[in-house]
Amino acid sequence: MGRRRPGTPTLEEVAARAGVGRGTVSRVINNAAGVRESTRHAVQRAIEELGYVPNLAARSLAGRGADAVALVLTEPDWRLFAEPFFSEIVGSLGDALADTGMQLMLTLVRSDAERQRFLEYARGGRVDGVLLMSVHAGDPLPDMLAEARLPTVMLGRRSGDEYVSYVDADNVGGARSAVSHLVARGRRSIATITGPLDMYAAQCRLRGYQDALNLSGLKNEQSMVAEGDFTEDSGRRAMAELLARHPEIDGVLTASDTTAAGALHTLRVAGRRVPEDVAVIGFDDFPLAQRTDPPLTTVRQPLADIGRAMIRILLEDMEEPSMAWRHVILRTELVVRASS
Repeated sequence: MGRRRPGTPTLEEVAARAGVGRGTVSRVINNAAGVRESTRHAVQRAIEELGYVPNLAARSLAGRGADAVALVLTEPDWRLFAEPFFSEIVGSLGDALADTGMQLMLTLVRSDAERQRFLEYARGGRVDGVLLMSVHAGDPLPDMLAEARLPTVMLGRRSGDEYVSYVDADNVGGARSAVSHLVARGRRSIATITGPLDMYAAQCRLRGYQDALNLSGLKNEQSMVAEGDFTEDSGRRAMAELLARHPEIDGVLTASDTTAAGALHTLRVAGRRVPEDVAVIGFDDFPLAQRTDPPLTTVRQPLADIGRAMIRILLEDMEEPSMAWRHVILRTELVVRASS
């Protein structure tokens, strides 16, 4: 069973004739959703021309029975998996993939050995595409996947120029609008709590903060910047550091809503009223932002749109590998509530 007679066409030969990937041929054979009609016709024509007959038993034994996309988390700090961002984006990706008939596989990759093991797993045909999350500067995995010609889409970026497709939010513009809002409310001593600065999103939000200060003619001082890691604990710690350095602070932009929740706690303990004494702005617009005391002004990331865009680009690349990498940056929106 599964032994091929001489001259019997293979799945790979059908894919080559149709000009698509092997996974796309599998989806057409299984009548799965998420395949463009023109692509479906091209595959069906190649099947007819070659006289290909699917050997379902052999395909099952070879591990090709179900199409799958790997969602790879490269975050080495386990604590961050408890943050709302991860559950929100995983949910949006799952929703976007729901009608395609494909499985979403969650994989953790945190070391060189795990990177190599995942690369071998993916190259073995066990997944048709890869989605990457939480990639830090210097992580070689996106390059390894690109060299292996595996369809890959990254959430965010490692730097300003990537040889891989990605979808990102306008972090610079979002932070700039938040600080401009604080300036318009009369705040003049504005600090920021960043995310990990080896992540490009955190660097971009810091740059947007600095841009807005420069445009407003306010001082841009390094001592007004404290690095966090997107968690509530880091928001508490960083806010305490900033108050110790600059008791006159009257506004703060934080890198996430959870970081903002930590900053609110520290300000309350220190006897600072929000927003009367210090205005606070978060980033993300999770449900948490409406439950803080006071409700949180924040920069909304379009996470559902990000998930849909990542899946769309990945499916298109799986069907017909593109000659170009696609870089998509989606707009953010400032949502004003009582904290500012």
